[in-house]
This record gives sequence, structure tokens and C-alpha cells, in this order.
Amino acid sequence: MTTPKTATPAINEPRTGGTKPAAGSTSGTTTLKDSSGADSQPATRGKTSIADGVVEKIAGMAAREVSGVHALGGGLARTLGAVRERVPGGRPNVTSGVKVEVGERQTAIDLDIVVEYGVPITDVAADIRENVIAAVERMTGLEVVEVNIAVIDVHLPFDEEDNDDEARVQ
Repeated sequence: MTTPKTATPAINEPRTGGTKPAAGSTSGTTTLKDSSGADSQPATRGKTSIADGVVEKIAGMAAREVSGVHALGGGLARTLGAVRERVPGGRPNVTSGVKVEVGERQTAIDLDIVVEYGVPITDVAADIRENVIAAVERMTGLEVVEVNIAVIDVHLPFDEEDNDDEARVQ
């Protein structure tokens, strides 16, 4: 037994109880078509677009979760990010050092990272790729075609101590 289908009126169109007009009548009702939304799968009833910034945030967070990553982004971006974090209400910039290209079904990701001194860089890069690909594909459904990683610096253990001393002197 099939249930009768009712039409959904378009915006600004009066509701008429969802019935088809009599033959020859055109009194402001919406008629049903064979390819109605009720017969189609939910995934085919519209388009979902994912902004580059969304993928950048996911990739940035996933890369920062990897042990051996000190920071993402170049020196100036890291400095500005540190200042922003210290301002009341400021949030860290998770997209620093992350660039993406997003297509309809695929994405490519470029990361600029600073690694901790003493960690095997190739292992850190492999772990970053694995974590970023898993996070982006799981959360967005996009296929990650590549994750390019540029190691732009190595954080030395005494770098932080020097920066703290300079901040106290000033």
C-alpha cells in the first residue's frame, strides 16, 4: 500500500492542502514530479560545501596533536599568535602554518612546522600525515590527496629560556 504524496509549496506560495489541481486548473498549487525529494536519498537533496578555513582548522589541530611538533607557521606568525593568546579573550590561531586547496571531493594540505630538537623528523612527518589525513577525511568526507610538510625550524631546549629572560628584562 502506498501513501499519497503531498507537494511542499515553494516559498511565497500559498498552501492548498497538498492536493493536485483538477485538470486544466492552475490555482497556485505545487504539482508533484516523478523525481520528488521523498523518493531520492538525503545525500542527493542538496549540496554541501566545506570552506577552506574549516579544513585548515581541522588540519592544524590534528598536526598540533602529534608528539614532536613544537609549533606551526613561521616566526612572525608564531609571534603574533603568542601575543594574541596573551590578550584577554584571545584565542590561539590554529590555522597558522596551514594552507589548503579544497575541491568538490578532494583536498590538498600544506603545513609549515617547527619540530622539537632531538625527535626523528621523518617519523614526526609520517605521524602528522597519518593524523591529519584521518581527521580531515573523518570530519569532512573529503579525500586528502596529499599532505606536504615543510620543516621550517627546530626548537632548541634553551630557546624558550632565552625568550623568557628577554621578556622579564624588558
